[in-house]
Amino acid sequence: MKKGLLLLILLMSTGCTSVPQSGSTGKIGVIVSILPQAEFAEKIGGDRVAVTVMIPPGASPHSYEPAPSQLTQVSTASLYCAVGSGIEFELAWMDRITSMNKDMVVIDCSKGIELISGDPDRKDHSGTDPHIWLSPGNAAKIVENMYQGLIAVDPDSTEYYTKNREEYLQELQTLDNKIREALPASLTKIMVYHPSWGYFCRAYGLEQIPIEKEGKEPTPQDIAQLIDLAREENIRVIFVSPQVNTQSAEVIAREIGAKLVLVDPLEKDYVENLLRVAYLFAEV
Repeated sequence: MKKGLLLLILLMSTGCTSVPQSGSTGKIGVIVSILPQAEFAEKIGGDRVAVTVMIPPGASPHSYEPAPSQLTQVSTASLYCAVGSGIEFELAWMDRITSMNKDMVVIDCSKGIELISGDPDRKDHSGTDPHIWLSPGNAAKIVENMYQGLIAVDPDSTEYYTKNREEYLQELQTLDNKIREALPASLTKIMVYHPSWGYFCRAYGLEQIPIEKEGKEPTPQDIAQLIDLAREENIRVIFVSPQVNTQSAEVIAREIGAKLVLVDPLEKDYVENLLRVAYLFAEV
């Protein structure tokens, strides 16, 4: 691990001898792409970090463009924690963001995570399922990657970050145990509008049936097939997220007599949200 940290510092350092800080707060400026990462950064960094989230609540990672005020925060930040798994916001904006602050360390939070589908030869991970944070096991790896980034830019606080990391990793382990207890063995499939839950399903032996595929609305033929499949599987709940249009899901729900249930893959309160989602899945 020491060798890996040294390599990170050698690769990312630009010779700056002081740690850039966020405005007048005296805290380490940390930029993250999505809200769950903000929870991770704040849990590790505590009162020593000031976290800026690029994609605000309710916005879609597929189409959001950063505001000038966010880019100002980037220009003074010490660390950018990229999701790294191919979310469209990062594919579109990371080159421009990093060019604004050459001294900012950038880490890839997907390091060590087995990505779902995609072409392994494509370094930007485009074409993969980007929702890596939606399993506690993956979240633990994201936390470790963020921890390595924090101690790279602020080594004097290593002991503090280490203590916080260990406490939060225990929270994630407890979450994983509770989810396993909550999900009944009889649950094997869930129907979702947007295929956000692949990593959750992989972790807990489930299969998601998506209505939208590759960012495209279903055709009338697709909808007919999904209705037949839902009837065959006796599906009575379709899970939707607040960031997407649910019109197609509403059509299918009406045909099969199902209800739509809101689950948010981008909620900041990670532990509480993921446990709530597990309970909702279990009710199916």
